[in-house]
Parts: sequence; structure tokens; C-alpha cells
Amino acid sequence: MRFLLDDEQRAFAHSLDALLTAADTPSVVRSWSAGDHTAGRALWSRIADAGVFALAVPEAYEGVGPLPVELAVAFVELGRHAVPGPLVETVAAPALLTEPGLAKRFLPGLASGETIATVALNGSYALDGDAATLHLAVEGGEDGEDGKGGGELRLAQWHGQEHGPVRTSMDPARRLTRLQEDGGELLAAGPQVTAAAAHSLTWARLATAAQALGVGLTLLDRTVAYVKQRSQFGVPIGSFQAVKHRLADAKVALEFARPLLFGAALTMDPADVAAAKVTACEAAYTTARTALQLHGAIGYTAEYDLSLWLTKARALRTAWGTPGECRELVLR
Repeated sequence: MRFLLDDEQRAFAHSLDALLTAADTPSVVRSWSAGDHTAGRALWSRIADAGVFALAVPEAYEGVGPLPVELAVAFVELGRHAVPGPLVETVAAPALLTEPGLAKRFLPGLASGETIATVALNGSYALDGDAATLHLAVEGGEDGEDGKGGGELRLAQWHGQEHGPVRTSMDPARRLTRLQEDGGELLAAGPQVTAAAAHSLTWARLATAAQALGVGLTLLDRTVAYVKQRSQFGVPIGSFQAVKHRLADAKVALEFARPLLFGAALTMDPADVAAAKVTACEAAYTTARTALQLHGAIGYTAEYDLSLWLTKARALRTAWGTPGECRELVLR
């Protein structure tokens, strides 16, 4: 099946691309990696003004959603430009806060971009806890596709370096933190938390898949441009058949992931979304390996902008579910 975006969706993608191109995201990513969130927060506000975070929030709470297809469109562009921050967590948080009182309290801030959310599942590390203003911790909600069992949703805290150090991941822009869960405000408990956590996980995987697809597309574009310039034996290496085959394989993998992504956004079935995530993330990872090989030694240097996408492709591959976990869900 072939999925085509309509004119409005394509215009939305183009407007985001223009906004992010003008923002010089590589410099924003490097500042964010060093712990300076000033430029990142300014970019976050512009992304919020474009309506990205409102796509996951119902209209009753000052959002425009939920609109998963449009969210996927937006996150492809965010991935293409390697935008840092807990983007996935912020759009996954509304699924945890569906109770009317909680929704009224938190969702307007998430939709407007005033609130930056991060989420920790069952004691896991939270992404960018030092930058987030809303810290959510879920216990007992990891395996809740059937909605059985009980879980707890708490408003956790991160008290800075004295509570726990910020840990870097494979992607330096993904800063991991432990949240203080003991004593945090209990927001909800019971089977509904387990069910909400499973729904939130589906949204997180969809956004991660879209982000990974965007990362892979940029890696491919930059590599195609590079092999046209790099020469060996007096000719561009892009003219070599072996190079063409590697790039063609990467292109096919990414294009195969695209309809799975938008098909999953239409159904929002957990298995469909898991299939889209594993396919998009594996395609981005394969493209990253190809990009690294074809760039040669320069691809290994952190100073070269390509590294910003290379490391993100590797980190997204296991974020919100490893390939094995996603395949297991598809095969159930």
C-alpha cells in the first residue's frame, strides 16, 4: 500500500524544515550536549509555536489532537535536523495523564511548550531530567498491553548533580538522569496506570520511529553529497558500483520503513507501531553504518557534523524498546 501525505501535511513538513534549517541545529545540539539548554529551550519554544506538541494533546486541553499521522510527519523533520531534548517523552506524557484532573493540570502546558516532560518506566533512566520541568515516574506499567495488574504514576523529582550525576549515552545529546521517586506525589494508581503506560509506550515508539526515519534520511542525503565530492583514482567515489549498491540498499530500507510508519500512525495498533519502530530504526542504523564507511576517517570525528546523526541513529535503535522487544510484540 502506498501512503501519500495531503497538501496540508506536506506544507506542515516544509514549514518545519524551513524553521529548523534556519535554527542551525548542529550548534544547538552541541550546546545541549554540554549542558547549556539556552539555545535548545529557544528552539523548543519555536517548535511548540509551530504546533508540534499540541498534536498529542486533545482539543479539550488546548491541543489539536490526538493526530498521530501529523505527529509522525513532524518527528521525521525533527529527526532530519537532529533536534535535541525529550521530544518523544513530551508527546508520550499526555497518554499517561488522561484522568480529567491531571489532564487539566498538565496538558495545556505540554501543548504550549511551557512544560518539558520526561518519563521513567520502572526505575529506568529518564532522558534530560536536568532540562525537563515535569518528571513522571511509572512503576508496574511496563507490560500492560492487556491493561491488567496495577501500576503507580508519580510526580518525581530531580535535584541536580547532588542527587545523581547526568550520564551520557551513545548520543551525547541524550543526557540520562535518575529521578527521585520516593516521596513524590502519587498522581494515579491501579490498572488504569498500567493501561495508560502501554498506550504511552505506543506513542513513544511511533515518535521514535519517525525520528529515526528522519535521521536516516539526513545520513543518506549527506553521504550522497559527500561521495560526489570525494575522489579516488581521479574520479568521485560515488561512481563506483560498490558504493552505489550500498547507497541503494540504504535508500530501499528507508523507503520501506516510510509506509510502515504512516500505516502504524493510522491504526495506532501496538504491534503495527512496534513493526514500524524496528524497521525504521534498523534502516537508520544500517544507513549510519554505510555513511560511516563511505566517509572514511572523517566520519569518526566528533567535530564533523555527521557524528550528530550517527550517534543518534544508534541511540534511537534501543530507545523505548529494543529490536528484540519490538519483534516479540509483532510475533505475539
